[in-house]
Amino acid sequence: MNIGILALQGNYSQHKNIMDILGIQNILIRYANQLDKCDALIIPGGESTTMTKHIDNNNLRSHLKLFAKSNPIMGTCAGMIMLSNTISNKNMRPLKVMDFQIERNAWGRQIDSFSGNIDLTFENNQSLRGVFIRAPKICNIGNKIQVLGTYNSEPVLLTNGMHIVSSFHPEIGNDLRIHKYFINQVNETISTFN
Repeated sequence: MNIGILALQGNYSQHKNIMDILGIQNILIRYANQLDKCDALIIPGGESTTMTKHIDNNNLRSHLKLFAKSNPIMGTCAGMIMLSNTISNKNMRPLKVMDFQIERNAWGRQIDSFSGNIDLTFENNQSLRGVFIRAPKICNIGNKIQVLGTYNSEPVLLTNGMHIVSSFHPEIGNDLRIHKYFINQVNETISTFN
């Protein structure tokens, strides 16, 4: 297994550290041809308008959309925004990979960053400490989307069975359960497509 980490902007280095800790081969992705070496991809948190600009400047948009049809992607914070089907504006154009919509920065501005307990449905509702930094809030969820985690009864962790997205930053802290869940999804997808 080789997991790519989109390294155009944002918090990609901490995702790389977690993959290294878990012993998962990984590669920092900046160009489309590098996706050919990957079984899955992580799109990190960062700034969604800047990420949009870099994705388009590097001619990655069509390659990422094609990659998403058969390979799992994990998106955190801005990565979640990029995977959503939120309506585009002139500065921010999501990839429209998953059927949900968000409101950007809805948990507050940078100064309002916080951490809180997230209830996970896949671990007997055991909680995980999540860090929210200018986090998107989910405002609409499609029929084929499953909620994997909530904060104060609001969905913050979603999957469509192949891809996974979070409003918070699971790469901050020592709890690796979200990344392990994603790796299990990658293993299932690899076995399905091989």
